[in-house]
Amino acid sequence: MNKADQFEGCILGGAIGDAYGSGYEYLTKENESAYYLFGKPKTQEPKWQITDDTQLTLATVEAMTETAEISPETIADKFLSDFRKGKLSGLGASTLGAFRALDVGAHWSLAGRKGEYAAGNGPAMRIAPLAFLDEIDYSIVRDICFLTHHNDEAYVGAKCVVLAIREILNGNWNGKSCLVEKIIPQIPDTRVRDRLIRVKEMENLEAIGALGNDGYVVNSVPLAIAAANQTLAFGPEEIFSKLVSIGGDTDTNCSIAGQIMGTLIGKKAFPDNLIKKLERLAEYPRINRSVKRFIKSKKLVSRGLSLQSALQGLNLSFTFSTPYHDP
Repeated sequence: MNKADQFEGCILGGAIGDAYGSGYEYLTKENESAYYLFGKPKTQEPKWQITDDTQLTLATVEAMTETAEISPETIADKFLSDFRKGKLSGLGASTLGAFRALDVGAHWSLAGRKGEYAAGNGPAMRIAPLAFLDEIDYSIVRDICFLTHHNDEAYVGAKCVVLAIREILNGNWNGKSCLVEKIIPQIPDTRVRDRLIRVKEMENLEAIGALGNDGYVVNSVPLAIAAANQTLAFGPEEIFSKLVSIGGDTDTNCSIAGQIMGTLIGKKAFPDNLIKKLERLAEYPRINRSVKRFIKSKKLVSRGLSLQSALQGLNLSFTFSTPYHDP
């Protein structure tokens, strides 16, 4: 599996997670003891739909495709263009406020929300494409985060996503060791780091989710990374199922986990039913087109960690139909 395959897996995995989790976002768990006078209502399967997680990730991909050097200005221009064209839906308060400020002429460095309420997962959900640059200037990553969320926790959370993907691209993580442990030494002393330290020894995803599952970056990013850390044990579909069962900001938690999982295992290792459901969405042609154009423009041909190497010695099929557990 080369870098192009990993990029495709990252973007498609994130889109699948976004669509999978979107129908469950902040749903209240059913009360099993509830009494229904006229009979229990029929449960409907949540509808798959693409949200701002994927829309802003694609906007980032497209901005990177169209320019040789990435900058907060180019990202801001692309975001504003898509905002004005009505291409963005379900925006969070911080992101929406920033785009409205840009729309009336604010400089990108002044548009982002400041203070503790800016510590959201908005930057983390859209930052993954930057991990595929040959060299990364983290000051630019920070500025791109500050475009909507002028908060150090939000930046560190986004940096964690970039680092997680880079660990795969650089061959440092093949799914068998603890991804969380590899990230902790590379980030500053923050609440995000404190949460990662707390969860690194925790194997039960539900217990990690009980610490927090909402859009607060301290809750969302560590949960998503911990979920992706179990890719080879359970496979994408089971991990998405666990995350929606945990609840909270399910589309973003699943999307970030999907981006990391997709980088590790590639598109071909996702179950066919998930790929086909994504392909039926109206947004899929844009997703596919944006991925292919990026791969072509950046000449992503360098070799990455092979899927065969990642799965060596594990009893897994590409569809992950049988969960694997260490004996």
